[in-house]
Amino acid sequence: MNVKKFHTGYYDANSYLVNGKVLIDTGINTNALITEIEKNIDIQNLELIILTHCHYDHSASAETISKKSGASIAIHKNDVEGLHHNEASAAAAFDSKAPSFVPDILLDDGENISIGNGEHLEIIHTPGHTPGGICLYEPVSKSLFSGDTVFPQGSIGRTDFIGGNSAKISESIYKLTQLDVRTMYPGHGEPTSDNVKRQIELSYRMAKSIFKII
Repeated sequence: MNVKKFHTGYYDANSYLVNGKVLIDTGINTNALITEIEKNIDIQNLELIILTHCHYDHSASAETISKKSGASIAIHKNDVEGLHHNEASAAAAFDSKAPSFVPDILLDDGENISIGNGEHLEIIHTPGHTPGGICLYEPVSKSLFSGDTVFPQGSIGRTDFIGGNSAKISESIYKLTQLDVRTMYPGHGEPTSDNVKRQIELSYRMAKSIFKII
């Protein structure tokens, strides 16, 4: 699997170009991200934009990139309402308005998206940071695009936004501990291949400790 990471601004989430055809998350700095994409591919070859959740720092540029490339936009069905809500999308925190575009594809847990080369992304519903947060697992390369559910070194996603839920994010992280992960591509920070399963297990222990879950 070929993965290119883009991070175009301090407040931006990471964006990942996968196999030259799928973009995971889009950040805020639209023009800068388009420039980075076009350094790697003809943007017309982009087929799909997958949003790991509805927050503005992951979704703000999706509509413009979709219109420029013709790519469809996909998000979990439980995050559509939040995507269009100024506070639930966290757009208000950026002094902006929530996106108004209508996603082309509504995702659900357990679905698979083919990305070529015999590889696919499995949709793993991981609510807790938002109601429709997802992670994406590619079993051939054992790669996990973890959105804002877990981060390296045992960090976890915030649950103090609208739609956040500490019990659910703990359950979601536990689900991730059952995966065989070689490389984690987080929504913020640097990708890691350093004993990732143990890092996710540490995130689960951290969640249980913080949220007092037995």
